[in-house]
Amino acid sequence: MTRTAIAVLLILSTLIAAAQQDKSKRPSPPGTTQFTFADGKKITIDYSRPSVKGRKIYGGLVPYGQVWRTGANEATTFVTEKDIEVGGTRVPQGSYTLYTLPTQAGWKLIINKQTGQWGTEYEQSQDLARIDAKKEPLSRPVEQFTISFDPASGDATTLRLDWENTRVVVPIKAQ
Repeated sequence: MTRTAIAVLLILSTLIAAAQQDKSKRPSPPGTTQFTFADGKKITIDYSRPSVKGRKIYGGLVPYGQVWRTGANEATTFVTEKDIEVGGTRVPQGSYTLYTLPTQAGWKLIINKQTGQWGTEYEQSQDLARIDAKKEPLSRPVEQFTISFDPASGDATTLRLDWENTRVVVPIKAQ
């Protein structure tokens, strides 16, 4: 076997091992949140959960005025099993990617039609919508980035993004 063939095999085995890595052991492990509507249909969000680790997050690690992947690692997925309204904007049933645009004054939630990409591979031309989101302070800091839904039921909920000292909220309702 030639040195080139050995090098190719080593590279391939490294790539395969990385693909099979236990994502729960990453510094930013995976997270999932779901909301179930009254008819049993769901919204599911899969994302990665970075930690503060003593860093300044908003206006630091996550710069103001730049699109953020809204988590870490792979792009954050947003799957809705039914047509919904997010912050007053119609979002058809389907699979999307969530990004955000944080600013000191307020935030935009970005629903993007491109899926399956690494989190930093953002294509603005694929935006379905940019939706105003409300930013509010948290009463106590949140160490690990967390996406959740208000514990509501029926046909409406609120999407929450909590990290560091900030909560970002957007209302969602069934169409």
